[in-house]
Amino acid sequence: MQARRKSLSEIERQNFSNEITKKILAQEVYRNSKIVMAYVSMAEEVQLREIFVDAFANKKILAIPLIIGKGEMCAVQVESFDALEVGAFGILTVRKDLRKIIAPEKINCVIVPGAAFDFNFNRLGLGGGYYDKFLPRAVNAKKIALAYDFQIVDAVPTEPHDFKVDMIITEKRILK
Repeated sequence: MQARRKSLSEIERQNFSNEITKKILAQEVYRNSKIVMAYVSMAEEVQLREIFVDAFANKKILAIPLIIGKGEMCAVQVESFDALEVGAFGILTVRKDLRKIIAPEKINCVIVPGAAFDFNFNRLGLGGGYYDKFLPRAVNAKKIALAYDFQIVDAVPTEPHDFKVDMIITEKRILK
């Protein structure tokens, strides 16, 4: 699945990301959320820049993941693009002097990455277990996966600790 994501052309990736972004921004669950957590996109993932722009413009509190240990992450507030710097693995993170932790239970909506998803809302992550440990603590949040349509498969392998999402949005459809 990761190889397939990497095989998308830049134009395909941007077009698909634009369609997916339009769909999530139109969702009531996103529009009504005061605190949104989103991941910082890697090059091959659905690009979330427009979600960041919308959150800043609409005075939402935006958080991104911050790795704090093996398999452990927290949510840290992002107040603007200027607050970001390149961190581990070349992924943007909030500058140390600007970090404000947001309690998981205060988050209304978590935008979740993944390698693949199935029609039962199971998620196949990238192997670190970060989201499987974090999502159960975000008890008041809707968990929304953004993915390319080819990432939806009949079944993904699951284990008891794997955490499901509530909604999957692709460039072609919305699964609830």
